[in-house]
Amino acid sequence: MDDAIASLRSVRHFLPHPVPRVTIEEIIEVARWTGSARNRQPWRFVAVTDPAIREQLSRLGDYALLLARAPLVLALLSHDDGFADTEFDLGRIAQSICLAAHQRGLGTCLTTLHPDDNVRAAAEPLGAGPGWFPRHAIAVGYTDAENHRTPTAIPVGRLPVRELLTWVR
Repeated sequence: MDDAIASLRSVRHFLPHPVPRVTIEEIIEVARWTGSARNRQPWRFVAVTDPAIREQLSRLGDYALLLARAPLVLALLSHDDGFADTEFDLGRIAQSICLAAHQRGLGTCLTTLHPDDNVRAAAEPLGAGPGWFPRHAIAVGYTDAENHRTPTAIPVGRLPVRELLTWVR
């Protein structure tokens, strides 16, 4: 598991090959075992292959453009239940999905749909029921290894443990 976590990367360039439905169902089967506060499981998922809807979603957040390029977008719906830990639980399920996809040879990149007007705009084409909000989406597909562009202004690398960990004795 250490290697799976250490080798997981956000992928922004995908091959045009479709992701098999059975593979996405396997990923959700694994991810659904992710823990949540009070076992509420405040999540639902919408798999989007329709290019027009992927394009629409790609305009609903500052870093969402890659959703149009991915052959599949997995929208994460969170339940508006008033609990402060719901978004924490969504982060946990997102990581589980990305790791399960990585294990199956797929690349992923998590994005946030925002502000709230964009979340509401995404809800309709996704068929989100009342009280369910698509605040996050994951681009999923086979990595285009030949495309080495990394469109990011964010520094790369990881901080060492000595800078991240403090001991209180």
